[in-house]
Amino acid sequence: MSAFKSDFLRTLSERGFIHQISDETGLDELFAKETVTAYIGFDATAKSLHAGSLIQIMLLHWLQQTGHRPIALMGGGTSMIGDPSFKDEARKLLTPADIEANLEGIRRNFAPYLSFGSGPKDALMINNADWLMGLNYVEFLRDVGRHFSVNRMLSFDSVKLRLDREQSLSFLEFNYMILQAYDFVELNKRHDCRLQMGGSDQWGNIVNGIDLGHRLGAPQLYALTSPLLATSSGAKMGKTAAGALWLDPEMTSPWDFWQYWRNTEDADVGRFLKLYTTLPLDEIARLAALDGAEINDAKKVLATEVTAMLHGRAAADEAAETARKTFEEGALAESLPTIEVPKAELDSGMGLLNLMVQAGLAASNGEARRHVQGGAVRVNDAQISDPKATVSNGDLTSEGVVKFSLGKKKHILVRPV
Repeated sequence: MSAFKSDFLRTLSERGFIHQISDETGLDELFAKETVTAYIGFDATAKSLHAGSLIQIMLLHWLQQTGHRPIALMGGGTSMIGDPSFKDEARKLLTPADIEANLEGIRRNFAPYLSFGSGPKDALMINNADWLMGLNYVEFLRDVGRHFSVNRMLSFDSVKLRLDREQSLSFLEFNYMILQAYDFVELNKRHDCRLQMGGSDQWGNIVNGIDLGHRLGAPQLYALTSPLLATSSGAKMGKTAAGALWLDPEMTSPWDFWQYWRNTEDADVGRFLKLYTTLPLDEIARLAALDGAEINDAKKVLATEVTAMLHGRAAADEAAETARKTFEEGALAESLPTIEVPKAELDSGMGLLNLMVQAGLAASNGEARRHVQGGAVRVNDAQISDPKATVSNGDLTSEGVVKFSLGKKKHILVRPV
């Protein structure tokens, strides 16, 4: 479909969010004539979502910005099982206490993007444990399970991939798609939810919900999926050498978050500006057209805008200014990430490799040694070539810190306490 009538689908189409829609014409007409409630599910497998979930959060953001009602469905019930889609093995089972702690952290991730409340367009945060944990198993099998064809479930790519590799798929995991389908029907019954959105790997699960709704007498339900994103070089979105890029500022600092987006590959800048910022499309087109050294200006705008949405404009501007001072002026920016070490240890001298591991610049002494031998490590901007070097009080700058650098873009301050 070339042109959508509804603001929501037109916005998604122009910004590159759409991979598949179950009924483009029907969904577009629904959005054009009424306020639509739509949801995305998020399982509580960690204490925070990471940047790989940002495209889904932005879908909900644009849904609300174009006048509709988003539901962020917390998987308090489904997290007891874990989504097996495209996984090589079963997820580690979480305890109810683990799940509740994770949900508490994840709830905070949404506050910068959605406006919650009780109005007709205010976002809702709902936990599927509210209805899943009280189900009567035998009644559920009779009333809901009978509508699912095992033959059809085996045909889904997410299941076939696992079976083709001769990897076990437990009965527990096989139930996940039934529960997700039931969530859709339950949300329709409770909140008149008509659309489920998700990544393209969720297509089969979402269509299951549409089919179940049809069999149980619900109105027409719809599916919309977004593309599964990777960088141009094939790296998974939201993953760094140090691990996941978390949305919780206590797990990933605003500085590290800004740096991740600043290091975007040239070929991805325009696409990421459309997906992860709310900048106007004509401004994005101007930035994406920059080339040569000027593309770095577009990357700084991308980093600052994405960071501002999550952490606030002040934190984003501070990260940008820290980068400018550190990289362009060679100055020591006090707002660089800092670790504290006992003054007594620095008095007697601390091993360089050990300090690098403490500072998060290397995962092990062996990795730190390789960085030193490769000429990538600097202390107070002076290159270090001896892996046996130590750092002591004599290395403290006039600001009372030692500046550690790995390559040109990773800097940590060590401060004695």
